[in-house]
Amino acid sequence: MAGTIQHVVIVGGGFSGAMLAARLAESGVASTIIDRTGRFGPGLAYATPFDGHLLNVRANRMTAVEGRPDDFVRWLAEHHPGQADPEGFAPRRLYGLYVQDRLAAVEAARPGRITRIAGEVATIDDGAVQLSDGQVVSGDAVVLATGNPAPKTAADATGSRVLSDGWAPGALDRIGPTDDVIVVGTGLTMVDMVLWLEARGWRGVAKTLSRRGLIPRAHGARPDAAVPPTDALLHATPSRRLREARWLSEQAGWRGVMEGLRPITTGLWREADVATRARWLRHLRPWWDVHRHRIADRIAAALAALETAGRLTVSAGRVSRIAQDADGVTLTWKPRGGGPEATLTAPWLIDCTGPGHDPAQGALTGPLLASGRARLDELGLGLDLDAQGRLLGADGRPDPRLLVLGPPARAAFWETIAVPDIRKRIEDVVKTLTDTPA
Repeated sequence: MAGTIQHVVIVGGGFSGAMLAARLAESGVASTIIDRTGRFGPGLAYATPFDGHLLNVRANRMTAVEGRPDDFVRWLAEHHPGQADPEGFAPRRLYGLYVQDRLAAVEAARPGRITRIAGEVATIDDGAVQLSDGQVVSGDAVVLATGNPAPKTAADATGSRVLSDGWAPGALDRIGPTDDVIVVGTGLTMVDMVLWLEARGWRGVAKTLSRRGLIPRAHGARPDAAVPPTDALLHATPSRRLREARWLSEQAGWRGVMEGLRPITTGLWREADVATRARWLRHLRPWWDVHRHRIADRIAAALAALETAGRLTVSAGRVSRIAQDADGVTLTWKPRGGGPEATLTAPWLIDCTGPGHDPAQGALTGPLLASGRARLDELGLGLDLDAQGRLLGADGRPDPRLLVLGPPARAAFWETIAVPDIRKRIEDVVKTLTDTPA
């Protein structure tokens, strides 16, 4: 290892950062992980205390280590045998414990190679990071693994009756057992919030709204065989690809088509030109998201039961304005497809519009962009990176000592959220770092 990077500073201690540190240690490279929560491993995704929050991927695909396919299932069999179904969807809380156990095991086996610091990073400068308390941590390289940014806020959604972050400790405690709620956003966070409320004894109505009124689709009861992509699906014009995907879905089922695309999605994204990417984002992204990021079949069944009982309504439209008073919230919205404005009223509104992805507003990425050390991709989707995940500066040159991993790398790789995709990127980042001269 002489002459190559020996110490990496990792900003963010969730799954991406913690598992990168473990793989670096196994490769002979020391690292310091800095996490503002001091909760190393689970991150937000796997820190939920509610066992009704299930993984969205079957257990046999959730190993944290590329090349060790049975790692998570074996851990479940040893520690929680009742959850060790390889094709089941284990509680996310258990996955967080698994990640913590793996990090601890690597630390014990390779003492001194991983250092943990609980703190808030204020600035990043040439291989060093400064914490808000003034402490400086230096390394040969820095990896941004900060996870999803804080939730963005729906238009005018501020005030005492709006819960801007349902994950905040005690956020849902204010909702009474019979209170109705308005939920802005109908994706995975909405699913989590509604089912968590239900498990806490809540019996109100959830009135949900999103631009297209789409909710996540369900996995099948058993795994679906991948449908091999055809040449037209891979290489034709965007409109022809869409027709081909629909035809294949009619012939063999849409889940199989998605399984066939899953291993090659990042490659397709990186090969596409800017105009094609823009068309995909404009026309296909909402439908891609609900079919790609599916939920366990029993979670889907629980949502369907709530809809049947009239306790979950889904509307499609845009928020016009949100007004509050002492008794509750009134949301005015414009229906998709036209028609007069309508209103939703409830004592509470939960903002589930998802994370904000504006790097220019980020406490760490904003200064990098302003200084020219970073730039946005051509669509403004996020930070611009090269094929190795290295940050590109305003001049288009990569910084060999500043890399990005996980959700913040979505503009470059698209598939950077699910564990199967992140663990592959971890291997790429480890190789890049261990091949980089110090």
